[in-house]
Amino acid sequence: MGFAQKRLTTVSLASLLLLLLVSDNAYAGKQNGKGGSDEISRLAEHKATATSNHTADDHHAITTMVTERMRESGRRKLGNSACGTGNHIDDCWMCSSVSWEQNPKLLADCGYGFGKATTGGRDGDLYYVTDDRDDDIVNPPPGTLRHGVLQDKPLWIMFKRNMVIHLKAELIITNDKTIDGRGVNVVLTGGGCITIQDVQNIIVHGLTIYGCQAVGGFEIRSSMSHVGVRELSDGDAISISHSKNIWIDHNTLSACKDGLVDVVAGSDAITISNNHFSNHNETILLGHLDTYTADKDMHVTLVYNRFGEKLIQRLPRCRLGTFHVVNNYYEGWEMYAIGHSANPTILSQGNVFNAATYGVKEVVHVNEEGDRSGNVLSVGDEMLGGAIFTATGSLSPSFYAKAASLTVRSPHMVDDMTKHAGAGFV
Repeated sequence: MGFAQKRLTTVSLASLLLLLLVSDNAYAGKQNGKGGSDEISRLAEHKATATSNHTADDHHAITTMVTERMRESGRRKLGNSACGTGNHIDDCWMCSSVSWEQNPKLLADCGYGFGKATTGGRDGDLYYVTDDRDDDIVNPPPGTLRHGVLQDKPLWIMFKRNMVIHLKAELIITNDKTIDGRGVNVVLTGGGCITIQDVQNIIVHGLTIYGCQAVGGFEIRSSMSHVGVRELSDGDAISISHSKNIWIDHNTLSACKDGLVDVVAGSDAITISNNHFSNHNETILLGHLDTYTADKDMHVTLVYNRFGEKLIQRLPRCRLGTFHVVNNYYEGWEMYAIGHSANPTILSQGNVFNAATYGVKEVVHVNEEGDRSGNVLSVGDEMLGGAIFTATGSLSPSFYAKAASLTVRSPHMVDDMTKHAGAGFV
């Protein structure tokens, strides 16, 4: 059955009205009179200042931040359980009668949102990374992470011990793979970081990724049958292009050259869940260009993510496609949280937007330079610290049927559901 056929096709008006009545904040859209050249100048000034500040962060400061996050994750292991918070994904595998250590592949049955059908390497063997080196990017030896992700078969990849892997180049992942960092602390940093291109059925879970740089211009193996020269990468933590059925879950992402998660070029059926984002400018890009019409068929769910300290913009930035932003916790933003252009469909639902940290209160920003159209609506979001959600379009059964991808929890549960976001909590 095709992806479009799987979507909910009918929603009764009565059901929609009931949804609105029981939401804590029924319809949070607010038409805001701000605009004009002063507002554009203010945003431009924010971007220039923030970008300068972030490029000035030295390696020691970022390393300290990552180390502290790992220590926090270790304390979590000794403390509160993630089971029973209402987080559908974590409750699925954390509350199972069979522990994840006994059967790590149970995770593949817990997909949610538009990427629900993703199973990664469930149908393949377990592969254990025992070697943290990445010296040979043309013929990587067995036991390395790069060797595992290149194999022409499904694999569920895990790690034998704590590792910091300094990537020499992009880590190019082939079809039907799971990278699972549970039980240990796994850090990826260095050149390029994770590339998911022209593939399907990938799960990336439980990694800390930071400090990714733009690299290229040399030979690299992209599959068991192909070696070629790669152009300069963007320096994303995770880059997804021309790919389907991708699930990015429980990763800690920060401080890379370009984006933390970029989904572009006709990708579809994506879920980004339970991740912790911090210390970054252009965080999540969903959609290549305003004119790239193949992205009209893109469907992405963002759920149970924690948008943490020192984030500037693109939480996410959406073009053309359909996006369900649901039950995420926003600790603040320097420019805006949700940006859009080129007529996307965005349903923001059951999120907590806390604007107390910075002076900017507007949740939504429309690109001044491109197509300003779109249906961007808020249902049951909680606005704290004076946050303002400027909605466009109209809420209708057809809109909800198109944009809804999962069952939404109350925003009052979001803090608990996202407190274990990121890597290393088991």
